Parts: sequence; structure tokens; C-alpha cells
Amino acid sequence: MLSYFIIFILIALSTVIFTFLIKHVVTKLGIVDNPDQERKIHKKAIPLLGGTAIFLVFFIALYFFQDKLLAGNLEARHWIGFFIGALFLMIGGFLDDKYNLSPLHQIIFPLLSIASVIIGGVEVIKITNPFGGFIQLGYLSSALIVLWLLGMIYTTKLLDGLDGLVSGTTAIGAFIIFLFTMTTKYYQPDVGLAALVLSASCVGFLFFNWHPAKIFLGEGGSLFLGYALGVLAIISGGKIAIALLIMGIPIMDVVWTIIRRIIAGKNPFKFSDNKHLHFRLLNLGLSVRQTVLIYYAFVIIFGLSALFLQSQGKLYAFIVLLTIMFLIVLSLTYLDRKRKII
Repeated sequence: MLSYFIIFILIALSTVIFTFLIKHVVTKLGIVDNPDQERKIHKKAIPLLGGTAIFLVFFIALYFFQDKLLAGNLEARHWIGFFIGALFLMIGGFLDDKYNLSPLHQIIFPLLSIASVIIGGVEVIKITNPFGGFIQLGYLSSALIVLWLLGMIYTTKLLDGLDGLVSGTTAIGAFIIFLFTMTTKYYQPDVGLAALVLSASCVGFLFFNWHPAKIFLGEGGSLFLGYALGVLAIISGGKIAIALLIMGIPIMDVVWTIIRRIIAGKNPFKFSDNKHLHFRLLNLGLSVRQTVLIYYAFVIIFGLSALFLQSQGKLYAFIVLLTIMFLIVLSLTYLDRKRKII
């Protein structure tokens, strides 16, 4: 475990250096996020493209560790597909940050990234039935991967509204996947190493992204982190249930956003408003740091529960998480109506 600790520290420090350099370059190029009065609560222009540092450190490290990554059941084509998909997201994110692409053009890059993963040979052969046995997927594997990765990509895209929220959540989530793959029953040191590298790079980025942030992930970075978590959940043996518990609250916020917008007769896939859960918590009087720490707590509690629960237990934990989200939505709706009456 000492070697893993050293790797973690080196990756985190490398990301600090890369982030510092990228911050300097994008500031010179004027690729910044300017504040507005609706959603962007920062007071001055903040450099974008910080996710590029995580992307570069992550894949450079994987290249140097390629012997360890190919020691298990995964082949080079799987990792190459993963990399090409991530590259599509970073390119699309850069174009969106620079030219503010329309939603129709934005979705092209996530679809290309998912196609790269599937073409690279990543598949979900079976999933665990919480009531016993397995469910063989067959031809439904690709459909599940598309739905799963699109959900994860757009979850972190939506979540990226407060300093340190996506990067910190991903750091915790990836570390939990690392712990899971280090257990005797599910031992997968190749996937575990990749998860550890992702966690460490996010921690390094947090030195600049913690409130008040000095640099933002940018569109590519926020998409990449959801994509990376989603792919790691698949290649760790289809352990989607763990990622569902890790990202449970943000995922359900996405679902609630879609339902809320359909009811209001609006475009359900246009997420740029200030009605998301993290903004609502701010409106209740919580600070940015307090709101982010609440999210971290949910990720830690329900993510760690996945390490100790069997399949049926994970299902019960997700039901508990769903109930919590339902109660939160009811409470916020009640408060909104009360304000209108007053």
C-alpha cells in the first residue's frame, strides 16, 4: 500500500504543476468564464480548461503504468478506446468554452466518446440481479453503455456549478472504486490503479478549484470526469451499482430537472438554470463550502456502504437515497410555495 500512497502523492503534485501552467496559458489566451447574475456566482472572470490538467496527468500516468494496466483481463484496445473517447470530450469541451456551441452540437462529442469505448471492446456481459444470480445482457450491452455513460457525462456537466463540487466528488468516488478493486473478492489492481490516478489528479486540481476557485474545469473537464467514473465502473466488472450510490444525489437531481422541465413545458435537456439542488441549498443560506461538503458527505456515506453491502443491500441503500432525494424535493417545493404566498 506504500507504493500506492507514493503514486497518489506524485500524481497530485503533478496535477498541481500542470494546473498552474494551464491557468497561466488560458489566462493569456483570454479563455475565461465571465460572471452573470443568474447562475454564475463568481465575482470576476475565472480561467477555464482546468480539466485539461486532469486529462493530461491521468493519461500520461496510465501510459507509464501500461504494463500494470495490461496485466489483468483488459487489453490495450480497451484503454485506447477509453483515451480516444476522452479526447473527443476534451476537444468538444474546448470548442464549447471558446464558441458556446448549441446543445445539438454539444451532444455530438459525448456520442463520439461513447462510440469509441464500444468500438474499443468495452462491454457489459452481465449484471448482478439483486434478488440472486445474474442477468445476461447480450445485445443489450451497447445500449446499456450508451445510456449509462450519457447519464454520467451529463450528471457531472450539471453538477459543475460550485467550486470544487465535481472535482471533489470525482476524487472521492474514484478512491472508493480503488478501495473496492483492492478487496480480495473483487481484486482488480489494473482498474484500481487507474481509479487511484484519477482520484489523485482530482485532489491536485482541488488546490486551485476549492472555493474561491482560481480555475474552473471547463466543459471538457466536467464531461470527462463523469465519463471516466462511468467507464471505470464498467471495466471494474460492471459495478454500476457502486457508481450509482456514489453519484446518487446528482443523478436524481438530473432526473428531477428533466421531470420539472417537462411539466413546465420547457426543453428538458437544457440544464442552464438556477433550480438545481446545489443552487437551492445556497438559496437556503448555506455557503458554497458548506453545500459542497454536504455533497461530499453523501458520496462518502453511500459510496462506502457499497463496499460492505451485497447486491440486495445496495438496492436498499439506493432506495434510502431515493427517499432522501424525494424528501428534499418536497421540502424545497414547500418552501417555494411558502415564499410565493408571503
